[in-house]
Amino acid sequence: MATMKIKRGDMVKVIAGKDKGKEGKVIRVDREKGRVIVEGINMVSKHTKPSAQNQQGGIINVEAPIDASNVMLLVDGKPVRVGFQVEYKEVNGRQKRVVKRVAKNEARKVID
Repeated sequence: MATMKIKRGDMVKVIAGKDKGKEGKVIRVDREKGRVIVEGINMVSKHTKPSAQNQQGGIINVEAPIDASNVMLLVDGKPVRVGFQVEYKEVNGRQKRVVKRVAKNEARKVID
């Protein structure tokens, strides 16, 4: 997979699937599989055996991964497409390449 446009901690909106329209914070990103886990999205029931941490066991609800293409980054509460802006800065007499994420709307706001 190429560059991931979503990072841990980003607020995203689900644009496809059973949770379409919901918003949440990205908990974890799997770059190799191109999937993200979003807080409160794509909840599935998991059967657990009793253990030291969970003495009772039973059925718990956990977030399952969702494909990164099914979420859009939220900037100022609005879903935006993400692009990259490359800048070159001089550090100690050498050119250093700096890549920033930018929103692909008319504002072209730098995200981070």
